[in-house]
Amino acid sequence: MACCEGDTVIGYGGGMKMATPLARAFGRRAFGENPAGYHGARPPYPEWVYDVLVARCGLHHKAAVFEIGPGTGTATRQLLARGANPLTAIEPDQRLAAFLRANNPDSALTIIVAAFEEAALDKSTFDLGVSATAFHWLDEDQALVKIAGLLRPGGWWAAIWNVFGDDSRPDPFHEATRDLLGAPDNPSAGDKGIPFGLDTDARLAALRRNGAFDVVESRTSQWSLVLDADQTVALYATYSNVNARPDRAAILTELGRIARDTFTDRVVRNMTTSLFIARRTR
Repeated sequence: MACCEGDTVIGYGGGMKMATPLARAFGRRAFGENPAGYHGARPPYPEWVYDVLVARCGLHHKAAVFEIGPGTGTATRQLLARGANPLTAIEPDQRLAAFLRANNPDSALTIIVAAFEEAALDKSTFDLGVSATAFHWLDEDQALVKIAGLLRPGGWWAAIWNVFGDDSRPDPFHEATRDLLGAPDNPSAGDKGIPFGLDTDARLAALRRNGAFDVVESRTSQWSLVLDADQTVALYATYSNVNARPDRAAILTELGRIARDTFTDRVVRNMTTSLFIARRTR
């Protein structure tokens, strides 16, 4: 499973090469090699995401919350700051779990080191469940059945993604590195040429198909992430589809060269943040 910021899409759109996808189980060990590097390289989620969780989804003082795939804890810290207590984080990678605990000693946080599918959690006890750029590493329908069972009537589920890509805007760096980064794909790439976290129709259909939710909604925002060459290399070093390649070191070196020489040490990545929320039937 991915970290709290999990996996991402490097780019998408017309002409993208199809590749053999990474197995979903790969995500459970793909991000723990360098937790500090991952935590420092991945961008935070926009404030509006947490504003919605507070105003709409029951995130408040003493709210019982579970988080799937917290990783290094970018979202975890924000949930704690907004009152989640208790917060139960389910993280399958022991290395990430240790980093998460070291950086979040709050007694409100309990960490279960297990895959979500195998984690023992009390049913009908949570006000809110959250997964931040990690949910694509699970079987969606099976996971939603368990999620619905964990929520109290009227409780909320929220799935969040930071996606590196936006077809509505030019993306020169992606175009310049498309061939370099041609394979493999990971589950965040989706299966229809649309990133998993941006496939609104599919995500809403899954929530409705589950039958346990009476309110289903989605929201998105577009923004830009500006990086120098070193930051660009550090970011791409966290991508699962880069880490799965035997030529990882050479790929990262070439990315740094392109960022410095072609883009004069200023890379702009188009970002899209998506939020899907659903209320457990009362």
